[in-house]
Amino acid sequence: MEEGYIKFHCDWKKEPALSAGALQSIGWGRQEMYARELIGAYDNGIGYGNISERLTREKFVISGSATGGLKKLETTHYSVVDKIDIENNRVWCSGPSEASSESMSHAVIYQNCPEVNAVVHIHDLELWKSMVHRTPTTHASITYGTPEMAKEIIRLLEQTDIRQHSGYFTMAGHEEGIIAFGKNMEHAISRITCLVDCLF
Repeated sequence: MEEGYIKFHCDWKKEPALSAGALQSIGWGRQEMYARELIGAYDNGIGYGNISERLTREKFVISGSATGGLKKLETTHYSVVDKIDIENNRVWCSGPSEASSESMSHAVIYQNCPEVNAVVHIHDLELWKSMVHRTPTTHASITYGTPEMAKEIIRLLEQTDIRQHSGYFTMAGHEEGIIAFGKNMEHAISRITCLVDCLF
């Protein structure tokens, strides 16, 4: 698996970390997902899953690249995504860490859904198998972290009812990958836990 490898051009400006207070909500959500092994690392050490929270209309904070396997994230393990350019496959970020490989996917959700303030990308094979092509699903030919995936997410937001109802979708071209979003971190996490608890 290639999870965790950045496929866009990253313009990273190294800056001090956000305060612990500013990261309290995202830190809580990340620990909830890590405890359930929905964010973590495979046996080969490659991390999976990421989580983000809106800061302003244009910016959001996201777990840093290659942090999936860490038991607990510190303030230095997050990055602020300042802007993206899908057509030129570029992401501008700042902070002590580079932004996650899925930053572009998170960004288009925030850009197209002003009501959304938290996005969670998890991995769970059994859950994914139960959902792929039975729920709104990205095309199987499209892999994660690419402009094509960003555009495919926009298509789902525009052509399905996920904004109004479920708040989640499956990534057919990214085995195990599921993304959920919500009005706040607690809402997004509850959507994931409801999916998992209903399956098991």
